[in-house]
Amino acid sequence: MSDTDDIRVSHGHKGLFGGLVGGWLIVGLFILWAAVAASGDDGAIAWTQSLNPGGWMAWVLPTALFFWLVAGTLIVFTILAIRYPETPRRGVLSIDTTRGDRLFIALLASAFLNLAWLWMGLGPQWIALILCVALAAAIFRFV
Repeated sequence: MSDTDDIRVSHGHKGLFGGLVGGWLIVGLFILWAAVAASGDDGAIAWTQSLNPGGWMAWVLPTALFFWLVAGTLIVFTILAIRYPETPRRGVLSIDTTRGDRLFIALLASAFLNLAWLWMGLGPQWIALILCVALAAAIFRFV
């Protein structure tokens, strides 16, 4: 393959990347619109007000933002996998893992850490969030 072929291959996914990111941003704007609409006339965003009053699920702003950010993370990892393919590497667990595997392990470990934090009542949840970020950094570095 020549250099011009490499350029065409690397730019061949711009439409896919734009569609993924564009769709993600549109969903984010919809969440913001629903949060403002559910807040009422006072102008302050009501964090615990249902985004879908009378709906089958009690969607509140933090829940919607959580799933929106997880979707964004998956989109970023999809783009990274297409643009920069990788070979699996062996870490402290003695298994071959890719970026996606390490993301899954980090999300699963963070979920269990947060559940244990709530169960033990150790303090504010934002402290558990900081621990989850440190745990994810360690997983991506050493696993």
